[in-house]
Amino acid sequence: MSRLVQARRLEGVDKNVWVEFVKLAATYPTVNLGQGFPDFPPPDFVKEAFMKAVGGENIMLHQYTRAFGHPALVTILARFFGKLLGQELDPLTNVLVTVGAYEALFCCFQALVDEGDEVIIIEPFFDCYQPMVKMAGGTPVFVQLRPKAAEAGKLMSSGDWQLDPAELASRFTERTKAIVLNSPNNPLGKVFTREEMELIADLCVKHDVLCFSDEVYEWVVYDGKEHIRIASLPGMWDRTITIGSAGKTFSTTGWKVGWTLGPDRLLKHLRTVHQNSVYHCPTAAQEAVAQAFQRELDNYGKQDSYFVQLAQELQQKRDWLVRSLVAGGMKPIVPEGTYFLMADVSEFKSEVPDLLDSDEPYDSRFIKWMIINKGLVAIPVSAFYSTPHKRNFDHFIRFCFVKEEATLKAAEDILQQWSMEKTDQ
Repeated sequence: MSRLVQARRLEGVDKNVWVEFVKLAATYPTVNLGQGFPDFPPPDFVKEAFMKAVGGENIMLHQYTRAFGHPALVTILARFFGKLLGQELDPLTNVLVTVGAYEALFCCFQALVDEGDEVIIIEPFFDCYQPMVKMAGGTPVFVQLRPKAAEAGKLMSSGDWQLDPAELASRFTERTKAIVLNSPNNPLGKVFTREEMELIADLCVKHDVLCFSDEVYEWVVYDGKEHIRIASLPGMWDRTITIGSAGKTFSTTGWKVGWTLGPDRLLKHLRTVHQNSVYHCPTAAQEAVAQAFQRELDNYGKQDSYFVQLAQELQQKRDWLVRSLVAGGMKPIVPEGTYFLMADVSEFKSEVPDLLDSDEPYDSRFIKWMIINKGLVAIPVSAFYSTPHKRNFDHFIRFCFVKEEATLKAAEDILQQWSMEKTDQ
């Protein structure tokens, strides 16, 4: 055929870092601290809820349920998050269940971003934001979190990366339709402070801009930090879509159950996209997530809460990986949230030289070398930046620590052996 087969909206969005590095990790014997999924089972009460859903007497849990969310799930989500947001949520109009947070994001962009609209994206950003904006016909506009020097004798924290208020304000124009907020942030692990949230909220209100708030790591916050829900701030409920994920909440990434919360004036348009694409989410998984949330509602704020225990457990894993990376000669940035951390590998350029004439960012080449020669997998941080800014941050790589102890121990052993080899040279 002489004419193009693919639609123009696919131009420039065909490459995906996960496809490339997941394939590479599977090719070699490796310890995988790359892709963000647990290698341990979900909690027993979550597994039991799923087994009850598929093995119980309610045969209708094997069939279609309500297209916009299983009644049991939207009801408990409305109750649970209504209290946290300070809103009386209607399960039928203020909650939409999606096939993971990924579909929730896709529905946001397809439903609310039009040709010529600008969407502000904070760098570093989860890599799907940019292509989803482009596929909707929008124009991504970037603003960076900029690192400030850490205190003497201390490791840098994700909290040391901050927005410049004037720079952020300059990104808002008459063409701005929305801003994408991700707190806690993947890949950095930054938990935005109340002051930072208020800055963003004030600009959204001033310029009549929507906010797509990706909060999938809302329960994974450390060191006494507080997760602020921007929809709870003055003037923000009516312009915010809050996105959540059962995969991240209950360590069930393969179930692909996500949701959006927001005013009906926005969600009705997401429902239109949903009903004309995915239409329906797996019933049994939704029922299991509903039962899991009911347990968490009963235990909210108590030591028996899985959300409390998960953060405590992951903080220990975070600290373990930080120590391992420091011992191995890397400079980790200690995350305030999520189960990811970024590490500076600048000190390794003598071992893996930078090629200034290469089109491939240094972190990407470094990780490929590390996978092949050391058997350790990470993800290049340049994948979380726009093209003009990739080179400025290609000396960072991202590790995932939501892994069982044996996996973290294997990574520690690799890093220790690597350090010994460097010392002997």
